[in-house]
Amino acid sequence: MNMVITSAQFILSVVGSHNLPQDGKQQIAFIGRSNVGKSSVINMLVGQNSLVHSSSTPGKTRQINFFLINDEIYFVDLPGYGYAKHSAKKREKLRKLILWYFISKEANPVMTVLIVDARAGLRDFDREMIAVLDEYDCPHVVVANKIDKLNQSQSHHSLKGISDEVGENVPVIPLSAKSGRGRDQLLAKIL
Repeated sequence: MNMVITSAQFILSVVGSHNLPQDGKQQIAFIGRSNVGKSSVINMLVGQNSLVHSSSTPGKTRQINFFLINDEIYFVDLPGYGYAKHSAKKREKLRKLILWYFISKEANPVMTVLIVDARAGLRDFDREMIAVLDEYDCPHVVVANKIDKLNQSQSHHSLKGISDEVGENVPVIPLSAKSGRGRDQLLAKIL
């Protein structure tokens, strides 16, 4: 697939395996804590402001959303994890849905984009997600979003800390969904 995205459209939302797309198209999963900017990152990548609806209320996405890109590949927006204001039961349900997506062979993403807030670095939920991705041999990159909110020194410190933790085999891409910085680098890695 080339790096120019010419079309992007919402296809469906799922909460289980019963209606996953069965067309053989590859899937690129986007995952991260609530409020790290997953929706903004996907919108920036496809060049649309409202393909993926974002909310000022964290934890709004409660299903897995599929977006068809260039009629060739799916971008898959998973629910954010770690939102403390959800009930324990709701958090566990979302956690199981996310784990099912990565563990079952029904979805089988070819790449996962783990989005973190560059200002916060990796949190415990991110580390748990990385452990799952490693355990099930899911190729992944880490995107340090909101890098534009840090000065050069803070940015260097944040990226070094994330890179040291994830290891040299996992690319860490500084990105600003707001300005588009890092867009081409991320597209080159995932496409």
